[in-house]
Amino acid sequence: MKTQELLNVLNQNKNKNLLFEYAPNLLVGANYHITEVKHVTIESVDCGAQTDAWKETVIQLWESPSELGKTEYMTVLKALGILNKVGKLKSYEANAEVKFEYSNANFHTAQLFVNDFEIRNNNIIFKLAVEKTDCKAKGICGVPEEAPVLENSSSEPCCSPDGNCC
Repeated sequence: MKTQELLNVLNQNKNKNLLFEYAPNLLVGANYHITEVKHVTIESVDCGAQTDAWKETVIQLWESPSELGKTEYMTVLKALGILNKVGKLKSYEANAEVKFEYSNANFHTAQLFVNDFEIRNNNIIFKLAVEKTDCKAKGICGVPEEAPVLENSSSEPCCSPDGNCC
């Protein structure tokens, strides 16, 4: 989801509570705060020596340990207040991909993409997901698009100490 798309969806749902699903059926706690908004410019060189550049908006979510047990989620209106204040201090790049940075005691720190959103009752739930790494230079480097599937005809695991490990 692009930054402008996120802001549009939020502006259309100001009266709702704002929830985030960081993994299937797992919600960021109601004790979360928006603690940082990063305007990131990435300049990269891939393994095929190709250069690329793009921008991202990274919004950090943090669960306050002093508010454990809180049941009321942040409203979209409050989140918009924070995001609009940030936008006045440092303009958003409308076409920048938006990510949410999050972790908890059971989930590693990750920058999560917005896969979708759902409106349920008085809540808007953004469905976040981890994006897997990939090789951008497959053609140049001769990497096949899909890894071949190896069949293991023996009953021992593929990667046993004396087995067929890569």
